Amino acid sequence: MNTAQLLVKCLENEGVEYIFGLPGEENMDVLEALKSSSIKFITTRHEQGAAFMADVYGRLTGKAGVCLSTLGPGATNLMTGVADANLDGAPLVAITGQVGTDRMHIESHQYLDLVAMFEPVTKWNAQIVRPSITPEIVRKAFKLAQHEKPGAVHIDLPENIAAMSVEGTPLNRDKGDKSYSAYQSMNEAASAISKSKNPLILAGNGAIRGNASEALTEFATQLSIPVVNTFMGKGIMPYTHPLSLWTTGLKQRDHITCAFESTDLVIAVGYDLIEYSPKKWNPEGTVPIIHIGSMAAEIDSSYIPMAEIVGDISDSLNEILRRSDRMSKINPMVGEIRENIRNEYEHYANDDGFPIKPQKLIYDLRQVMGPEDIVISDVGAHKMWLARHYHCDRPNTCLISNGFAAMGIAIPGAIAAKLVHPNRKVVAATGDGGFLMNAQELETAARLGTPFVTLVFHDGGYGLIEWKQEDHYGESSFIKFGNPDFVKFAESFGLKGYRVESATDLIPALKEALSQDVPAVIDCPIDYRENARFSQKAGGLNCVI
Repeated sequence: MNTAQLLVKCLENEGVEYIFGLPGEENMDVLEALKSSSIKFITTRHEQGAAFMADVYGRLTGKAGVCLSTLGPGATNLMTGVADANLDGAPLVAITGQVGTDRMHIESHQYLDLVAMFEPVTKWNAQIVRPSITPEIVRKAFKLAQHEKPGAVHIDLPENIAAMSVEGTPLNRDKGDKSYSAYQSMNEAASAISKSKNPLILAGNGAIRGNASEALTEFATQLSIPVVNTFMGKGIMPYTHPLSLWTTGLKQRDHITCAFESTDLVIAVGYDLIEYSPKKWNPEGTVPIIHIGSMAAEIDSSYIPMAEIVGDISDSLNEILRRSDRMSKINPMVGEIRENIRNEYEHYANDDGFPIKPQKLIYDLRQVMGPEDIVISDVGAHKMWLARHYHCDRPNTCLISNGFAAMGIAIPGAIAAKLVHPNRKVVAATGDGGFLMNAQELETAARLGTPFVTLVFHDGGYGLIEWKQEDHYGESSFIKFGNPDFVKFAESFGLKGYRVESATDLIPALKEALSQDVPAVIDCPIDYRENARFSQKAGGLNCVI
């Protein structure tokens, strides 16, 4: 047995189902070992796509997604997806081929110090310098990738080490028992909640990773506390719940701003500062905060908790609820805020303008998708509208890259989502800018037989940057580009292509596209004049407290 074969046995021991990547000279031994493995190797068209697939696989399953590249440009192509997983808290293991250890001390073809290169974008990374340490390297990599806060790790395997003979076996996986918070901290939190007049729950991605949806919904319901979720916390409470105030995270003022301005206590549950800076909702640092999470709070002058409850989130919520004697009285503003945001959402239900307004597009998308179906959002102006208007019944049904906010994630992410949940409808929502960053992976989707719909918000430019430029300078520059015929582009891959030509076309196109047994692309012209209109409206929003 050589080192590459032992590596693959260790990956099998970790329960790896898929490895996403590209073949190369320096990872040939690993690929040869995979030929007789239970692990399925997914050949992608670009390493960035491979990393994004591993990223989304990790986020949906809680198990580390694995991506593989060769050295040099293959490894540098992985970087964006690896960084995205690390900042978004998705478990990922990246494996790179490398020149032999006998070539590292001299200038060598395609050689880069990959351990140094990956250090800033991973929780941990290491090079296998002796065959015998492979089991320890792999076990540590998966333990760190999957342990809270999850993230990316990197293993570098030199080609001469990969070919060396070795004896060894995979290490046993530990159970990863839950941790529980101290009673004193929970008593402090319960006391503060009981005394609060207008508490507000801010739920983040950690609550979803911790499978705390049921506990949080019960906690909020019993104590009559409204819930706001971050972009990455969507679905933690069903959006139809009367205490759900939907999603926060926009830089502009919004109706939910009023909830933060009226609260006397923020209960942050599974909230990560990278999701939405506390300086946006607590700029003076004067609002009291209770931090409930699996990790201690990060240091920020606007986020200094009066009580920290660190441990299993569901257990912490249940124990605090048991200790609280808060009177179940809802602030009347909660109903007003919820009515305002719902009225605005419903306002676009029958809008017949064309190009389609983003609010209308997202309203129609929500009507077609079931409660368990999945939308993967790319990054751009459409992401802001999806975050604000696409509302969820379940966790992990609208995935938004927000820590790293990397363009190009939607199509590779949709492939991973379809592999994890083959019986659910999946839509990759993307701008025309992000679409062409990884559109080559549509061939991968066709080859794998993973049918999903790519919905292209077509405006011929980098819409989010245009929005920011116009807000800041009153005009935009350098943001326009041309596009191919997206319908013909899709058909050239053997896919189905659709073009929306009126507001009434979208729902029928979505329904037909989602019924196909091959991937489909829908080209939908979008009216981003709504961006400026929203900014003007948000700037004039006043809260009556």
